[in-house]
Amino acid sequence: MIYPIIAYGDPVLKKEAAEIDREKVDVKKLAEEMFATMYAANGVGLAAPQIGKSLRIFVVDAEPMDDDLVGFKKVFVNPEILEESEEEWAYEEGCLSIPRIREYVDRPELIRMKYFDENWEEHEEDFDGMKARVIQHEYDHIEGILFTDHISNLKKRLLKKRLSNISKGVVDVDYKMKFPVRR
Repeated sequence: MIYPIIAYGDPVLKKEAAEIDREKVDVKKLAEEMFATMYAANGVGLAAPQIGKSLRIFVVDAEPMDDDLVGFKKVFVNPEILEESEEEWAYEEGCLSIPRIREYVDRPELIRMKYFDENWEEHEEDFDGMKARVIQHEYDHIEGILFTDHISNLKKRLLKKRLSNISKGVVDVDYKMKFPVRR
């Protein structure tokens, strides 16, 4: 199943997601559907809140971004960032829920994370560079944080009308979206 992407302005995107109970959620099936949805929208990461599910799961496949990311395809269930470096670097980020807007965001260069994969195997891993960035962007989604929350108030004011238009569905995208405010 391919889900519509939830657009900016929907309350689910600003809510901290709930831990997944392995007895109640088929994470393999959900991850497959999330990958299908992400690929249909040409994304490199997708968190459950972006398909309207307030659950602590996200998927990444960042291979299209860079040759160094070939094979970087993972499922993160109930993840927790354990450590992050003090060194940060800026990069222009975008988001499927906030189409046609990109802004520079500073993020830690290195993170250590604990998570379960789609087979409920536990992992503790270090990620750096672009891998760390993609993971942090998706992790923010399950914390109720959007990349626009990391930009200055001035930039937010400059983007206010465009963000409002996205929530109303006044945006041109080539993937299915669900908007919180009807035109």
